Amino acid sequence: EEETTANFEPVVQLSDADKIATKTHEEDEDVLFKMRAKLFRFEKEAKEWKERGTGDVRLLKHKQTTKVRLVMRRDKTLKVCANHYVLPSMALSPNVGSDRSWVWSVAADVSDGGEPTAETLAIRFANSDNANQFKAAFESAQQSNSGESEQKVDAPAAEDKKEAAEEKKE
Repeated sequence: EEETTANFEPVVQLSDADKIATKTHEEDEDVLFKMRAKLFRFEKEAKEWKERGTGDVRLLKHKQTTKVRLVMRRDKTLKVCANHYVLPSMALSPNVGSDRSWVWSVAADVSDGGEPTAETLAIRFANSDNANQFKAAFESAQQSNSGESEQKVDAPAAEDKKEAAEEKKE
């Protein structure tokens, strides 16, 4: 048998200065909660749960806006499998037959990178203690976001009133 003595070396050597910094858009956010879980989404046409990914689910609070969102990335690929704000209107309910799983509906999940889509999601943890910790953190995030959402709703109405007043002056 022949023994190969092939040696593979990179053609170009990269220094630390040449390496490109990748932005995750999570640099301006603080992690409020982080735990390993498995995420599922409900497929309406097939009427069954489809696995979306396994990884760390995180609740991130933006430093300037103080809005809290739920972000989850798949373990190996780091592809986003959940990305949405935690709204006060979301109802976190226990999954039927499990004390370590929660279900909620999302009006606008942008994890697929495209348009926001309405989804029904379920998340399963290793045990019921972890699931209860998630519920407490989720509800805390809802309370944190409740004050912000009211201001956002009022702001456009105030702008409309200003525009109407300016039109009357003309």
